Amino acid sequence: MTTPPTALNVAIIGTGVIGAAWASGFLAAGHSITAFDPAPGAEERLREQVKNNLAVMDGGQAPAADRLRFADSLAEAVTGADFVQENGPERLEVKQSLLAEIDAAVPRPAIIASSTSGYAPSEISTHAASAPERIIVGHPFNPAHLIPLVEVVPSPSTRAEVAEEALEIYRSVGKKPILVRAELPGHVTNRLQAALWQEAYSLVDRGVVSVADIDTAISYGPGLRWAILGPLALQHLSGGAGGMRHLLEHLGPPQEVWMHDLEQVHLGEGLKAKLIDGVDDELTGRDKEAMTRQRDDMLLRLLELKADFDQLP
Repeated sequence: MTTPPTALNVAIIGTGVIGAAWASGFLAAGHSITAFDPAPGAEERLREQVKNNLAVMDGGQAPAADRLRFADSLAEAVTGADFVQENGPERLEVKQSLLAEIDAAVPRPAIIASSTSGYAPSEISTHAASAPERIIVGHPFNPAHLIPLVEVVPSPSTRAEVAEEALEIYRSVGKKPILVRAELPGHVTNRLQAALWQEAYSLVDRGVVSVADIDTAISYGPGLRWAILGPLALQHLSGGAGGMRHLLEHLGPPQEVWMHDLEQVHLGEGLKAKLIDGVDDELTGRDKEAMTRQRDDMLLRLLELKADFDQLP
């Protein structure tokens, strides 16, 4: 990663897996980190995770550790911060209390971003009294030190300049941020995933296919294409010379039939047991830690490969 023109002072509040991933990304890009987490042993775990993440990301960058400081309090962590990334537990009342505390302590110009995977910024900022309009969502995806996508969700009261500045900050750490222009439960990407999970769960529940077959169908089918281009751009290519217009005119009607045939599911105990047992059967004999390492290695290779093809968005 390249160092941005202006190095920022970034406060990381909450230093679990996501917080450590954010710290790693900001450090690798040349920014300075002040972190805080009240959990016992949090500093040691953070430093170890950052060390491991940086080793995976770019072969080490030992000097980056010199720009990581662990504060004794939240107020100390956000003092002088240009940007705050909050990563507290995904419980609404906790988010509201934590962000109110951050808002009261952080200097007024600083943007406060929450890693929340589903709450709207207007929900989590209701207790903030200083400048709640600067609280936005900056939602990453696991493994967050490797996956480039970040969803930036402003509240209705957020100025356009604030959202644009957040987008630029995320770009400075090598992310591919998207601007979500409306508050929705789960934002955008989790909703897209949920649509797929819904039908996958339904097909397993009805005995149409096994869990392993679902995973094979995606990872050896459309998943390979989705890693190269998004689903709508792929439809455009599938339309040949006529592009998306040709595809929608000729395949749109049957697609609509399929979409209307999708079934709602309820995650009752019976379905949960089928899914859990199915995954256990699929992965019998495989080392979970080795799978995680190999996943991360493949992600890095794929990202390097994608960078070599300039006509792919």
